[in-house]
Amino acid sequence: MNMTEPMFLALTALVDEPRHGYGIVQEVDRLSAGRVQLKIGTLYGVLDRLSAAGLVALDREEAQQGRLRRYYRLTDEGAAALRDEAARMAATAETATARLRARTAGGAA
Repeated sequence: MNMTEPMFLALTALVDEPRHGYGIVQEVDRLSAGRVQLKIGTLYGVLDRLSAAGLVALDREEAQQGRLRRYYRLTDEGAAALRDEAARMAATAETATARLRARTAGGAA
């Protein structure tokens, strides 16, 4: 599965605990230092794709002020996919850093 940044951040938001939609939006905002602000429509599209891939699952539903809140949790498959994507991104960043170091030094990497 191609993992977009909103997908990556939504999975990251669920690492420590199950969260409802607005909680995920807030955590993504915090994790990205305000750079990524998920709209609710985007969030639920992301959650639908992650759920269809087995990377997140519905944890529970709670009634809150007459409205139903759905809490999502990271699955073991989701944790593995997030770990793999984080490693891929780290390797890519290391390659870019090495190339920039070589450029600064006057060589090519």
